[in-house]
Amino acid sequence: MSDQASKPTADDPEWDAAKAILHQVRLALGHLADTGETAQIDLRAQPLAPGDLERLLAWLGRGEVEATVTALGPTRVWESAVPGVWLVDHRDADDERLTLQIEVAPFPDILRSPPQDIEQAVATLDARLGAAVDGGP
Repeated sequence: MSDQASKPTADDPEWDAAKAILHQVRLALGHLADTGETAQIDLRAQPLAPGDLERLLAWLGRGEVEATVTALGPTRVWESAVPGVWLVDHRDADDERLTLQIEVAPFPDILRSPPQDIEQAVATLDARLGAAVDGGP
């Protein structure tokens, strides 16, 4: 991302693709606010010309939260400077990008523990607590 990227103006044709995606984000944010329903925008499926992605990412900026999930390759998640707008970058074991998405949500899905993991966590903690009571670690 270039530090020299600027925000779009209404008459700048270089921003047309980024503006179209930003309008999608705006609609998704409004829908999230009204209904609580989240949305994903697959940036790899968008008709982006060279430089469009960099301009879009520069315009969205970076927020305060970042995370990396390691499962079959790294997934990097970061909050944009717009609350409720997250970037999710899935990569393979060779660090090649598989998908890049904008997720419009209070919290990105990939960072949520699935219900079955929570159920297993209860059993795991019960077993560990039982072992601790019985004199184990």
